[in-house]
Amino acid sequence: MNDIDKITKALVEFRDARDWKQFHDSKNLATALSIEVAELNELFLWKDIADSEGVDKERIKEELADVFAYALLLAEKHGFDVKEIVLEKIAKNNQKYPVEKAKGTATKYTEL
Repeated sequence: MNDIDKITKALVEFRDARDWKQFHDSKNLATALSIEVAELNELFLWKDIADSEGVDKERIKEELADVFAYALLLAEKHGFDVKEIVLEKIAKNNQKYPVEKAKGTATKYTEL
């Protein structure tokens, strides 16, 4: 069992011990994920670049953990292999953003 599977298993055990699976439909998991991302963004709101790098690391860790947890639970609900889907997305992005066109630029792939 790899690390992602171990984490997902621990999340599922935590959820199931509390009988929360009933609340974990796709819409609610995606909404919870979005809310946790918003909470992460809130840590950086209205800060310039220098100040944003000084945000409390513990708070960042807490919010990132929530983001990862809901993302893993949503992937588990749909039977997705997290490693596989992330590697597939990297491969797609390699096609969209070839190094010779994208290196050093934040331009969207449709405008490269």
